[in-house]
Amino acid sequence: MIDWLIRFFKGALIGTGFILPGVSGGALAAVFGLYEKIIAFIAHITKDFIANVLFFIPVGLGALLGMFLLARPLSFFLEHYEAQVLWGFVGCIVGTLPALWKEAGKKGRQVRHYIILALSAAGGFCLLFTAAHYWSVQLPLTIVTWLSAGGIIALGVLIPGMSPSNFLVYLGMYKPMIDAFKTMDGRVLLPLIAGAAICLFSLSALIDIVLKKMYAGLFHFIIGIVAASTVMIIPVNFNYLSLGTAVCAAAFVAGIALALWMSNLEEKYKQ
Repeated sequence: MIDWLIRFFKGALIGTGFILPGVSGGALAAVFGLYEKIIAFIAHITKDFIANVLFFIPVGLGALLGMFLLARPLSFFLEHYEAQVLWGFVGCIVGTLPALWKEAGKKGRQVRHYIILALSAAGGFCLLFTAAHYWSVQLPLTIVTWLSAGGIIALGVLIPGMSPSNFLVYLGMYKPMIDAFKTMDGRVLLPLIAGAAICLFSLSALIDIVLKKMYAGLFHFIIGIVAASTVMIIPVNFNYLSLGTAVCAAAFVAGIALALWMSNLEEKYKQ
């Protein structure tokens, strides 16, 4: 039961990663130790199918909770307490980095892996910074564009560190998507799901091969991208001389504590 609840809560956080700008669902899956399992399951869907489905049921239910039930309050708190919410997420990510670092070195660590980490962090930061400040496009909201949006969300699973919501903000699709989650609008959600499924099943086998051949390199790349994307979501347009700073600090510490607690529980009850 403890293990089930841990996976459910991780799924909820991963789900919010799909709808929170600046946060990557794939990166959260990686820091929570689920990324490799998700890719292997999708890439080899018939292998241990029942066991995998049972394993991912709480993750899927949690992700649905994160995306649907939290869409409205998340939208509210991001609108009124954006800095505090984002600092809480930053704390969660920071608290999971030790476990991710351990996972990255599970099959050995060499000098080239440190170089990969540094280059991916620097390159990821430059790309995300450029995108955040200089890219802005408005697309018509049609079935085709929502299918494409679903593919972008799936890429956020396959490529940890990529924030699908960031791209949807730039394309002018983010707010309509959040509104669709609030109202459960099938005209938007069904194409989103279809586009995500097409992308996941088309590219997961390739990612699985990369995991098997370049495990350490991929995970150090992921750490670099996670670091870059985490820096990017730190609120800068906030008055840190106000009392709200104390709430930000408390949210950050609480996020770290929560992540460390979850990591310890996972280690204790690991199957």
